[in-house]
Amino acid sequence: MRPALLDPVFAEASSLPGIGPKVEKLIARVTGVAEGPPLIRDLLFHLPSSAIVRERIESLSELPESGHVIFEGVVEHHEAPRRNSRAPFRAVIGDGTETVELVFFHARSSWIEKILPIGERRLVAGRLDRFDYRAQIAHPDFIGKPDEAGEILAVEPVYPLTEGLAQRTLAKAIRAALEKLPELPEWVTPALLAREKWPGFRDALMALHMPQEGAALVPESPAWRRLAFDELLASQLALLLVRGKARKTAGKARQFTGGQAEKMVSRLGFELTGSQKQAIEAIRTDLRSPERMLRLLQGDVGSGKTLVALSAMADVTEDGGQAALMAPTEVLARQHFATIAPLAATAGLKAELFTGREGGGNAKLAALAAGEIDIAIGTHALFQEAVRFKDLALVVVDEQHRFGVHQRMLLAAKGAAPDLLVMTATPIPRTLVLTYFGDMAVSELREKPAGRRPIETRIASSERLAEVVERIRAAVEKGEKVYWICPLVEESESTDAAAAEERHRELSAIFGEKALLLHGRMKPAEKDAAMAAFRAAAGAVLVATTVIEVGVDVPDASIIVIEHAERFGLAQLHQLRGRVGRGEKASSCLLLYKPPLGETARARLKVMRDTNDGFAIAEADLKLRGEGDLLGTRQSGMPGFSIARPEFHGELLELARAEAKLILAHLEKDGGGAPEAVRALLYLFGRDAAVRLMRSG
Repeated sequence: MRPALLDPVFAEASSLPGIGPKVEKLIARVTGVAEGPPLIRDLLFHLPSSAIVRERIESLSELPESGHVIFEGVVEHHEAPRRNSRAPFRAVIGDGTETVELVFFHARSSWIEKILPIGERRLVAGRLDRFDYRAQIAHPDFIGKPDEAGEILAVEPVYPLTEGLAQRTLAKAIRAALEKLPELPEWVTPALLAREKWPGFRDALMALHMPQEGAALVPESPAWRRLAFDELLASQLALLLVRGKARKTAGKARQFTGGQAEKMVSRLGFELTGSQKQAIEAIRTDLRSPERMLRLLQGDVGSGKTLVALSAMADVTEDGGQAALMAPTEVLARQHFATIAPLAATAGLKAELFTGREGGGNAKLAALAAGEIDIAIGTHALFQEAVRFKDLALVVVDEQHRFGVHQRMLLAAKGAAPDLLVMTATPIPRTLVLTYFGDMAVSELREKPAGRRPIETRIASSERLAEVVERIRAAVEKGEKVYWICPLVEESESTDAAAAEERHRELSAIFGEKALLLHGRMKPAEKDAAMAAFRAAAGAVLVATTVIEVGVDVPDASIIVIEHAERFGLAQLHQLRGRVGRGEKASSCLLLYKPPLGETARARLKVMRDTNDGFAIAEADLKLRGEGDLLGTRQSGMPGFSIARPEFHGELLELARAEAKLILAHLEKDGGGAPEAVRALLYLFGRDAAVRLMRSG
């Protein structure tokens, strides 16, 4: 049960003054609340991105050349624009030593004359600049009477916003939220607080939302580091509890020779790589152990993860068990089925496809429940209530970051503590592995199968679009197949689809019916038809959104053009590039960017041009953009984290893990439930499921 002292911060944000339904929706959007109303806690954890630091000026003769200032003066006169003029309204304020022009564009004269009456003394805050040697402030941040000085912050935090939400509205809501924050019991040991010179939890939030100096708002500050540590500690504590609970649940030692898997491998016509063989042996050791397997299999695009997973599935079926492979999209599930089913058949195994579109029918569901289907391949449809297994021995989750823990648990719950293998084609640096998987065993496939060629990557300005189209036309005439990826407009299927449709219309004028279209808003049958045409001779250019990022495999495709490449993260660019280079033809990738390029975007595209190594790209992405982009979820920061940032707080992860282990050791020694301080920590950072694990032992 949540500690009662947290009730004020778990109240809805709409309980604060000034937050009506419209503002509530905007706060939910800017704080990343996907379900339910935003809470006061969400406002507290929405940290500033920067700060305005204002200098108090006692005499206008001491005005700087530029900068944010606070000063007092007397309104001397107004300079109203002529009727129908586009000139601004100017109000001149001075103190006898110097004057400052307050400039207003598109403002009503009556309003300005009311707040700046001639002859009255006023307090002003704003950004000072000089034009023709005259000091000016365009649209001051604050205008008031001298006795209202307490309303101006010398250091004002600046928050990330969303369209329609004003900075002042959000700041006022956050200040109101701070008033609701109670003093909480301390969960960090006094020795660690003293060593790191960290403030308490409440003081840390106050230092960031009500800073006394600009330096407090940088991620390296003691206050920010304290909160980042708290968030990492809650995460690591929850991870250790989940892993510990999973390992306490006895698995089953599987008995097999590996013969069925070897039958399939022998039909491939090529030798497995060294890292594939190592991963298979490590998985076999896990499967033969009475403890549940919890293993992460990560490898670059085209490194052969599916074959490793298929080997494991064949091994458990040899012992009479069943296996399930869950993919995030129907396209990828069908791709897996097309690859796995024929190979499984060579070893006498039956694989079936389960997706939302086709369901499976009563006969197929009955066959699965009777154990007549060895391998079930599907999407979210696999963990529906009607899907039952006779003996689910192994769960394989592909592109694991696209599934929540709850979804993985739903599928795993369909068996008696089945072994779990999660796979990702987005190589994850060690920091992320530790953050998201704790002490899960890791296998890495760093080699490419024989015959895979490196993809030549080039960078070009979108100003050369006509030249690019002409070169694509020449390539198509030679029989090449081309992916044309449209820009990532925003996280919206409708806008991305619109961009793809527009480009498809333009390219159709050149390529006719050979130009095909694929995006997320199309019906499943339409997607299937587009892909079938692209694989066949009928199609040559597939215009698509990032729906093809994962799972689409057309060996004949040898060219990929990615528009507005500067808008994509490195991991996503690498995934998209991996759609080519799958056949015998030399392949190329063209990254089109819209100039001018920012420094980070330029560095990102340079990494893509210089290397095909997904692990090297992942490490570069970690440095350039933060961890969010590595898993293809957010643009920066750690997915699921509001405060911790790997580039600044990476070393705190090991410290948080060590502290989490100490807390668990004390809990096990005492034999009781979690103390109030630890429960408060877990609830605050959304890890309340871990509290239930503590209670259940």
